[in-house]
Amino acid sequence: MNILQINSSARRLQDDQGSVSTRLANEMSAGLRAANPGATLTVRDFAANPLPVLDEAALGALFTPAEDRTPEQAERVALNDELIAELFAADTIVIGVPMINFNISAQLKNWIDAVARAGVTFKYGPTGPVGQLTGKKVYVVNASGGVHRNQPTDQVTPYLRTVLAFLGMTDVDFVYAEGLNMGPESADRGLSQARSQIADLLAA
Repeated sequence: MNILQINSSARRLQDDQGSVSTRLANEMSAGLRAANPGATLTVRDFAANPLPVLDEAALGALFTPAEDRTPEQAERVALNDELIAELFAADTIVIGVPMINFNISAQLKNWIDAVARAGVTFKYGPTGPVGQLTGKKVYVVNASGGVHRNQPTDQVTPYLRTVLAFLGMTDVDFVYAEGLNMGPESADRGLSQARSQIADLLAA
């Protein structure tokens, strides 16, 4: 098993402080490795190493033929190529996702914009787009200050289901750590429920 872990929080994890989504994503990956002793793990931590945004310069680099790119353009495209290669190599993907203002973080959106490339991770056929990243298992570990699951305020779950399926990843399970900013008891309950969900998924 090749595991790719994406930590999309803007906060780093230091001991038991900082990003909850990263902490729980670490626990999910650790459980997967314990169940699969030969598994490899690649971690992308966007708090430690943020990705650049998809701006005009990046679009210019992507739409310039490889032989005509400047060194700066070639370097920019090479970063996206590396991220895409990691996705193709992974059997299992663990994504730590904090809810920010009802949706995903800018860090995660930058990653999605980097790996969603026409003709590579998806292609257009006679009936529409066809995702190329098939046969992968995805775990999304979602942390939120309030309680939003199955509510109109949760725009994280439907968006990620849509974009992951667009790229070919349809086997997706979500873990929810909710109510983390609603007092100590609520935070403890949210963490406990998330860890119970992780244990159930690992045991499945």
